[in-house]
Amino acid sequence: MYTLSVQALIDELGKLPGIGPKSAQRVAFHILKIDKAEALRLADSIRTARERSTWCRTCFNISDSDICSICSDTKRDRSVICVVEEPKDIIAIEKTREYKGLYHVLQGSLNPIDGVGPEQIRIKELIVRLGNEAVKEIILCTNPNLEGEATAMYISRLVSPSGIAVTRIASGLPVGGDLEYADELTLGRALEGRRPI
Repeated sequence: MYTLSVQALIDELGKLPGIGPKSAQRVAFHILKIDKAEALRLADSIRTARERSTWCRTCFNISDSDICSICSDTKRDRSVICVVEEPKDIIAIEKTREYKGLYHVLQGSLNPIDGVGPEQIRIKELIVRLGNEAVKEIILCTNPNLEGEATAMYISRLVSPSGIAVTRIASGLPVGGDLEYADELTLGRALEGRRPI
């Protein structure tokens, strides 16, 4: 029905999260309708982001260099680490302007049904980091869903014997929701009201 190149574009767009077949088709036709220079800028920005982006070797956030801007910021409180599932969660927390410590990105959550165990996410790296840095508290800021809660409990059991305070963000976020969709006020209150696990 479509040319091979258009169908290939629709197929690739359809692989993106949250983009179904109809949305992929709409985006593909939008790209074909816009000015050629604009379409090439989009393609170039995708290529550039993919080529230049890497993981911070300390916290595993997205970065353009070995150490991200948050880890290299000397004004941040190095005694507190907020553990999140994904880099996008850092953006949500930073918008609150309530948190001044460091982060650790797990790059996922425990999900045995999908075959995601502790080895598939950055838990081992967190434990090594806690042994090498003077951390007094970790805030478990995983999503308030089944996988996020299981991940928080697993990390809490690993870290608690070390004497480092382990806290969890307070309620205020809907159960089953994702951090990236929370408004700044709700997320800010959740950070202020964190509690020990």
